[in-house]
Amino acid sequence: QVQVVESGGDLVQAGGSLRLSCTASGRIFTINSMVWYRQAPGKQREWVATVVSGGARNVADSVKGRFTVSRDYAKNTLYLQMNSLKPEDTAVYYCNVHDSRQGEFWGQGTQVTVSS
Repeated sequence: QVQVVESGGDLVQAGGSLRLSCTASGRIFTINSMVWYRQAPGKQREWVATVVSGGARNVADSVKGRFTVSRDYAKNTLYLQMNSLKPEDTAVYYCNVHDSRQGEFWGQGTQVTVSS
């Protein structure tokens, strides 16, 4: 089993910054990808950013230029640097980890609230 824990969510004013972390631990074979999703109240969960095992990164158009995704392979940790935050970024941010042999695992989420 893989445990996934997110942290770093907080209440911040519009224009501010936050850095989210997601750490995978437990019995890990090979992590194929680590992905950030978010879910705002009353909305469907949406994809935010991905880092795959080869190092390729991608972020959603809605956050491009404001959010940066990175990964520390030694620590099995995924980061999401969020700058110029907007009220519409308010959501619970979830981390998804895909292990080569065990499939997908989700964290419990971390709340980001951006006040106007």
